Amino acid sequence: MAEKKDNLTVYQKLFQVFGQGGGTLRSRPQDNPKYNLTDKDLIVTKSKQDFEKEKLQLQQQKYLESQWSKVENEMFQKATYYETTRLASFMDYEAMEFTPEIAVALDIMGEESCTLNEQGNIMSIFSDSSRIKKVLEDLFFNVLDIHSNLPMWTRNTCKYGDNFVYLKLDYKYGIVGASQLTNIEIAREDSNMFSQNADNLNNSTETNKGVLFKWKAKSLEFNAWEVAHFRLLGDDRKLPYGTSVLDKVRRTWRQLLLAEDAMLVYRVTRAPERRVFKVYVGNIDDDDVEAYVQKVANKFKRTQQADNETGQVDVRYNTLAVDQDYFVPIRDPNQSMPIETLPGATNLDQIADIQFIQRKMVTALRVPKTFLGFEEPIGEGKNLALMDIRFARTINRIQQAMVQELNKIAIVHLYILGFHDELDNFKLSLNNPSTQGEMLKVEQWKEKVLLYKDLVASSDGIAPTSHTWAKKNIFNWSEDEIKLDLEQQRLEKAAAAELEKTAEVITNTGFFTKIDKLYGDIITKKTTETSEESDGGFGGDDAGGFGGDDAGGFGGDDAGGFGGNDAGGFGGDDAGGFGESFRGDENVIDKLLLEGKKKNEDIYNMTQGIEDLISSSEEIGDISEDDEHSVD
Repeated sequence: MAEKKDNLTVYQKLFQVFGQGGGTLRSRPQDNPKYNLTDKDLIVTKSKQDFEKEKLQLQQQKYLESQWSKVENEMFQKATYYETTRLASFMDYEAMEFTPEIAVALDIMGEESCTLNEQGNIMSIFSDSSRIKKVLEDLFFNVLDIHSNLPMWTRNTCKYGDNFVYLKLDYKYGIVGASQLTNIEIAREDSNMFSQNADNLNNSTETNKGVLFKWKAKSLEFNAWEVAHFRLLGDDRKLPYGTSVLDKVRRTWRQLLLAEDAMLVYRVTRAPERRVFKVYVGNIDDDDVEAYVQKVANKFKRTQQADNETGQVDVRYNTLAVDQDYFVPIRDPNQSMPIETLPGATNLDQIADIQFIQRKMVTALRVPKTFLGFEEPIGEGKNLALMDIRFARTINRIQQAMVQELNKIAIVHLYILGFHDELDNFKLSLNNPSTQGEMLKVEQWKEKVLLYKDLVASSDGIAPTSHTWAKKNIFNWSEDEIKLDLEQQRLEKAAAAELEKTAEVITNTGFFTKIDKLYGDIITKKTTETSEESDGGFGGDDAGGFGGDDAGGFGGDDAGGFGGNDAGGFGGDDAGGFGESFRGDENVIDKLLLEGKKKNEDIYNMTQGIEDLISSSEEIGDISEDDEHSVD
């Protein structure tokens, strides 16, 4: 069996890992054997009673498997039924995008779920192996570029409830890229995982795929490890798909559209002023009054237009007239005000019904109204802080859904690269968007620590509780965690004792070598190994010569000379000389030290040049002697 597994390609191995039920390696169910109780099956037991018990147990197992299959088939039928309503809901989600409140809510969810940490990263990667951490950092930050893609993936997941990302795989380099798939065109199919035969696990290619993703428009099929399916699980009726955050808003959104349209129609029809025209009809017969009034009204509403080319006369609409004015016939010539003005609607500010529906929609979106700009923060921001904590719980749920599929992407990448033993040696986490939540956690830990100190503090030699009891009941630690903490404390105390002896162990770290060279004491470099130490001469120490130390010479230390230290000379230290007046000025002294160092280096280079000349002259003399011998 092991040899057969070694002969599989990396993609066949991935199929075994992710094909069974579509889960990751950590949550993948084990291969379930299929029990067919026939004459070919052999049950070995020690007694007849054990045989009957084993046989009954296998029969019960087979019955349960058949029950599981029926349940899964029923769920598959429901998923197929939901497929048609899923497409209709996607159309609503696309239309809801044009409602500003909903679009802003989706933007806020995407931004809050992908906030940056102190290092400027959108995601934190933890691992005991530095190599695994570097591999995953390269995958997410460089290959997948999650700083640009993850906010988009998160927003699509909130909008549709699902988001499908195609992973580009290479058998040498793992995941080398990702492409966003069209959510409305991708379908997910989960096959029956309990009716599979373990013997055919490696041979079956059609009935044993577990999870399949189909691109219906292109007639393409993808395996579970080729597609990352981000989904927000919420409504079990929509499995295996997720539930959009907009699903609960669909009915309210339609009501809001109708209410807004009705409000606009009312404003258009009732807001303008109306006029009442009183038409004097005199003694016109009652049957002719209507025609006469209509004729007068047409003069206000329409005007005759003549075509210059054809001479045709046409009656066109007069834009200056008001279509909804009233014309009233009167017979009294003394009627006052032949034209009266009716005021427009005066209750245009009454939009309580719109606000009521709007509040319902915002409540279903679970986004605080203050975040959407409807209200200003009140109560010195305390109410906003509380709303921030509640909203952070919604964001944390979205982040958990995103991290779950990011873990799958990381496992696929590590598996292809050959890190089979390191598939669980990492942890991915997105940043907590709520600073108020972090502050509450800090306050909670402070109270726990103070309570712990009070419980373990001894009074008259007896503490209220033991350290073990306090850690168990306050910090909720287990026995193993308490033992591990004690071991770590002992190691830390030993490390602290070693740190105290650091000055005795390390005498020179080398950190200040550069500064010591610039501002430290200038050490006179020896020019030659054969320099004289007693007699005066070039570089002598006692007698005065070039660089002598005792007798005064160029650079002498005792007798006054150029740079002498005792007797006064140019730059002398004891007797008054040039440079004595600069002792109080540290800047001048630093400059002189630098200049002295440069001069010392120049002198050293000069002496080296003299030595080179001497050595070259000696070599020339040796060559000439050799030539003379050769001539002889």
